[in-house]
Amino acid sequence: MIHPMPLTTMPSTSLVLPTAGAGAGAAVGTGRRGPFFGYRSATRVPATRLRRASPLLVVSASASAPPPSATSLDALIFDCDGVILESENLHRQAYNDAFAHFGVRCPPGSADPLYWDEAFYDELQNQIGGGKPKMRWYFGENGWPSSKIFETPPSTDSDKEKLVDIIQDWKTERYKEIIKSGTVEPRPGVLRLMDEVKGAGIKLAVCSAATKSSVIMCLESLIGLERFNGLDCFLAGDDVKLKKPDPTIYITAAEKLGVDSKNCLVVEDSVIGLLAAKGAGMPCIITYTHSTANQDFKDAIATYPDLSNVSLEDLKQLLQKSLVAG
Repeated sequence: MIHPMPLTTMPSTSLVLPTAGAGAGAAVGTGRRGPFFGYRSATRVPATRLRRASPLLVVSASASAPPPSATSLDALIFDCDGVILESENLHRQAYNDAFAHFGVRCPPGSADPLYWDEAFYDELQNQIGGGKPKMRWYFGENGWPSSKIFETPPSTDSDKEKLVDIIQDWKTERYKEIIKSGTVEPRPGVLRLMDEVKGAGIKLAVCSAATKSSVIMCLESLIGLERFNGLDCFLAGDDVKLKKPDPTIYITAAEKLGVDSKNCLVVEDSVIGLLAAKGAGMPCIITYTHSTANQDFKDAIATYPDLSNVSLEDLKQLLQKSLVAG
């Protein structure tokens, strides 16, 4: 069955999204300036209302039996942030705490430390994967900041990297503290589906663009040591040179798992992750969050609000249907 999902109105923001022709990949890691780079600062650029995406469709895989197919589901790969847990506001809190701790003022001379509000961070984290690339882009567009680390804005590449590294390291430790507080729970259906997959002898992996130490701590806290140690593959942002939407992390996972990409199914929450999976030749399902709900997931084989009603059999049927249709 197909259930249209109601649209929600996205807040106005001064961060301009890429057009469909440019894609998220055009603005990330290419050195080319795309429409995304229209942001300067909320005080200097008029707010731009986002174009509303088409209504999402939530697909029930059990609605009809798939055509017969010799292709099997050999591996299920989860993203972490937004899939295993809803982490957007936790990361944003940790960044803002880091900016305040180091007195980061951007542009230089600002009266108060840098603060990323919810509307802006929703746009930023859905367009640029990884914490360091986020800061490099933001400082590059708005001016490298003054701070307790460098009283005057850094001018050399080495000093700029030092600034980003120090802020990111502190932010990562702060994020760990938030996760360890015991107030964070995994998203519905995640643990059950992981256990179904392992119980069926299917390989299980996690691929995240986040810093490795923070992902390890997050997984150990949320899925438990036994499930974490039972993963057949675990990759984080430190393990690959290019971040999502580049497909390297998923291509590497398939190699480590020893399976064909077409027999892997990826669970993502955003267009950035969807593009990475598609680029690796892997079918992808989406479990959207509040901040990604209005994105265009037309290339996903199914879209869900969470995994609470999704079974392993549903995933097998979805994979078979996608390959027959493709």
